[in-house]
Amino acid sequence: MNTNSLWPERPKALLLDLGTVVLDVDFRRTFRAWANTSGAPERRFFERWKTDHHYEQHELGALTFKDYAQHLASRFDVDMSLTAWRNGWNDVFVELLPGVLPLLESLAKRMPVYCFTNTNATHEACWRRRYPELAVFHHIFVSSRIGRRKPAESAYHYVADRMGFAPSDIWFLDDNRDNVEGAINAGLITFRIRTADDVTRVLGHVLEGGKI
Repeated sequence: MNTNSLWPERPKALLLDLGTVVLDVDFRRTFRAWANTSGAPERRFFERWKTDHHYEQHELGALTFKDYAQHLASRFDVDMSLTAWRNGWNDVFVELLPGVLPLLESLAKRMPVYCFTNTNATHEACWRRRYPELAVFHHIFVSSRIGRRKPAESAYHYVADRMGFAPSDIWFLDDNRDNVEGAINAGLITFRIRTADDVTRVLGHVLEGGKI
């Protein structure tokens, strides 16, 4: 992320992605867990993995985890129990990114801080249980709950409307290029995140600006 010395006008609200922006995720952990349980080689999961139509439908709440697991079983040619699929699926989460939460806690006292994540009900149940610190957000918009998914412009307009702010008054942080482009097209002030330092740099800049 390169902000140079030129920053846009400070936001009235913040909107952050969850994975890789606040919470570290690693699908290699999932593949490793599935390989250990099934006996299939880990490389099979890595090589055949795709964020396909079924994946997107799962994140829109249109496909249950049971149905999605059946799709995965066919894709990977692996037979496992639903519990085994779910346990590996939830192994994707690593930890909260260092240095981000304290900044969010300070900012949340000064301005609305929201989250918008493309995710599914199984992952949501997992991270809500494991990471109660995420209650720092005023609200977390979950794609599978709202039936809208990044990078659709309409998804950002829906979220901005529920937040109660014009898109141009919101700073949005996300690591995914398509999501960033969708947010730009929707009118949000957007920062593409590549490292935890990128997140803390943006949040620190807002915090240094004083009460907004």
